[in-house]
Amino acid sequence: MGGQPGAAWQRMLSGRRLNLLDPSPLDIEIEDISQGLSKVARWNGQTHGDHAFSVAQHSLLVLDLLDQESGPYPNNIRLGALLHDAAEYVIGDLISPFKRAINLDYKTFEHRILAAIRLRFGLDANMSDLEERAIKRADNQAAYLEAIQLAGFNKTEAADLFAVPKNQPRLQPVSAAEAKAAFLTAFEKLR
Repeated sequence: MGGQPGAAWQRMLSGRRLNLLDPSPLDIEIEDISQGLSKVARWNGQTHGDHAFSVAQHSLLVLDLLDQESGPYPNNIRLGALLHDAAEYVIGDLISPFKRAINLDYKTFEHRILAAIRLRFGLDANMSDLEERAIKRADNQAAYLEAIQLAGFNKTEAADLFAVPKNQPRLQPVSAAEAKAAFLTAFEKLR
């Protein structure tokens, strides 16, 4: 992290430096996002399988569930779904109970990074109400699938916490390289 007092930046493999307190869209690259998300584990790594189920895979699942629910949304909403957790490429995937314990300052910090990411890729800094509702619904359905298939929840326990999707694809954690490639492919199709 930064060498100056008060600085909070991270150097990316692309060579870019992202100021975490005042992120600029100009310092954000999709390759850095896909690299980070492919190596960040959902559920703090408390999942079955030879590989972690990464945030990159989760993002692809959310996009898939969004499309299955109501047919394809416009590409800007679909891109928003793919990028809905993109801030986690630099801050990691904190589980929801921990985010609530920290307080709202964390959410403000996370939102600032996500807004810069959205601007970088031609989206409005903030999601529309329609986009936010649709993505949250798909995100919640993805959490249900991950909970029962990967994180050891039973269906009743998961249904009490998350939304049960109509379609329930089988989840298979893949390597970070495979998750990164799939994420980049989906991104390119949405651009």
